[in-house]
Amino acid sequence: MKFFLDSAKLDEIDKAYKCYGIDGVTTNPRHIMASGKPFLVAISDIANWIKENNLEGMDKFPVSVEINPHLDKAEDMIKAAKEVSAMCENFVIKIPCTLEGLSAAKALEEAGIRTNVTLVFSASQAIQAGRIGAKFVSPFIGWKENNGEDTYNYMAQIANIYHNKLYDTEIIAAAVRSGKTIAEMAELDIDIITCSLQVLEDSFNHPYTTFGLKTFSDAWDNTKGN
Repeated sequence: MKFFLDSAKLDEIDKAYKCYGIDGVTTNPRHIMASGKPFLVAISDIANWIKENNLEGMDKFPVSVEINPHLDKAEDMIKAAKEVSAMCENFVIKIPCTLEGLSAAKALEEAGIRTNVTLVFSASQAIQAGRIGAKFVSPFIGWKENNGEDTYNYMAQIANIYHNKLYDTEIIAAAVRSGKTIAEMAELDIDIITCSLQVLEDSFNHPYTTFGLKTFSDAWDNTKGN
């Protein structure tokens, strides 16, 4: 399973790549806002970081970039997607899972511009993303969990459908908010999880690891001759 970072902050991306070996990045308008930069500046900075780290190529390090969410016509989404994708070969264009969005994603994939169908909240929505050959599909987890919805069986259903139909589209478990969910997605053989740097780092920690390290350190310090 691949790990993507949900962020548009260069310091977080740099740390997550160099320290933890993340495989890619996902961004959205909230991440751009949190970066404190205008949209074009934020994604240009990410493109430059990619070059500096010799990561050119979508297969090396894909970065999902969401176009203006106000666009609600397929032709406008297609125009914006072409402009953004031309900025960096690593950019995958996030397109919302709406009727117009799916039409735009189909046309973009046929034109060789890779897409990430996002804001997916049901298996039936995910099916069409697979049928049109999107690069990624992003079923959301966090928001559903906030409303008390089951997400394990929801993701299991999507995974089973994709495996049975042999869709090439990779599944990104989006808005993952705990180490528990990361482990569950690995168990389901989901292709990718994307989460914040905080969630990623929290998933590597356990209080018993800290407890054990202190126990062994105390023993080391109280061993004669050390």
